[in-house]
Amino acid sequence: MGLVRTTAMVVGIIIGASIFVQPSEVSRHVSTIPAMFGVWSAAGVLSIAGALVSASLAAAFPKTGGIYVYLRETISPVAGFLWGWAMFWIAHSGIIAAISMVFARYVSVLTPLSDAGIRVVAIAVILVLSAVNYFGVRAGSTVQTTFTIAKLAVIAAILIAVVALAPPQAQSEAVVNGPHGIHEFLLAISAGLFAFGGWHQVTYAAGETHNPEKTVPRALMIGMIVVTVAYLSLNAAYLYVLPLKTVLNSQHVAADAAGVLGGARGGILVAVLVIVSAFGGLSGTVLAGPRVYYAVAQDGLAWRAMGTAHPRYFTPHVAIVAQAIWASALVATGTYRTLFTRVVYTEFLFFALMTIGFARVQKRWNLASLVFLIGCVVVVGNQLAADWKESAIGLLFVAAGLPVYYFLTRNKNANHRLS
Repeated sequence: MGLVRTTAMVVGIIIGASIFVQPSEVSRHVSTIPAMFGVWSAAGVLSIAGALVSASLAAAFPKTGGIYVYLRETISPVAGFLWGWAMFWIAHSGIIAAISMVFARYVSVLTPLSDAGIRVVAIAVILVLSAVNYFGVRAGSTVQTTFTIAKLAVIAAILIAVVALAPPQAQSEAVVNGPHGIHEFLLAISAGLFAFGGWHQVTYAAGETHNPEKTVPRALMIGMIVVTVAYLSLNAAYLYVLPLKTVLNSQHVAADAAGVLGGARGGILVAVLVIVSAFGGLSGTVLAGPRVYYAVAQDGLAWRAMGTAHPRYFTPHVAIVAQAIWASALVATGTYRTLFTRVVYTEFLFFALMTIGFARVQKRWNLASLVFLIGCVVVVGNQLAADWKESAIGLLFVAAGLPVYYFLTRNKNANHRLS
């Protein structure tokens, strides 16, 4: 993959469905226009800082596996294994399941589906995209590039339509009754960070990227800037079209804004937009995960077959199939909902370790790494304070990987001695 395809992967993964279907999850914790833009700006800055750290590590370790490789090389092999463990069972597969369900629910806006039908469509899109990526990273990245361009074109069309068609709402108030305080502001930032999630996934396929030492860092920076501008622009559009109170209380602010612009047709437009966006985000996510599982298996810390490449397509085909099966199981059983709430907390726990590893390699701290580490600690600490029981369950699930790691390494060492 070159710069264009790699950048498309960054943008396509990040701009998923959350910016269109769940902005109230971000805004319900704040009740002023400046605070709303402050939240999105802070989430964007923190994500860019994380991308800078990840980009530096990608240049130092241009291998397939991303954060798994960084943690293995800079902290310890067990830290890398636990990241891969958490990815497969909690974070990455849970995201795939959730995005596929969003995709299917918006398909049901166009074609009515039962609950079982929604699940069938969600599983079908997982299997289709897994099949595309099974046949090669170029095929997968081509799909990613196409849908990323389509998403950005639709976002641009919405912004142009807002400016051309919608009179600005008379905002008689810049503040409405609602939550205030630093705790609520931090919760809003955490929700915003979920909307920015996925920026690190492009590093998973570094080994399949042309000139990764230069391409991956550039793609991360360009992609993060594009996403941050797009998010701020969309929120400005929402506030331009809708009263502040509506924006704060809406569960589907993009649909509400589209309704002002085009009535029922506007709602259909948003449904199509979310379908395109979810498909593009899902494509990049399906592409990225198996590269980590492949790297873990190559180190003898997972099912050996997951570390094999297809003899013709040169893809981690077994890892792709395993991910598709588990993500489909999460959709079928509905348990992905619980896992989904742990995604941000789990990821930022490991992001903090990644940043410490970055400082160990560089033997210094720069502004980006300090900002990102502080942000990680705040996100994890805030989640612990907000819901310590759920956080404890997530920690225990991650810790469950420790005995698995030591069992695998003991057998690996025993086999090495016997050979």
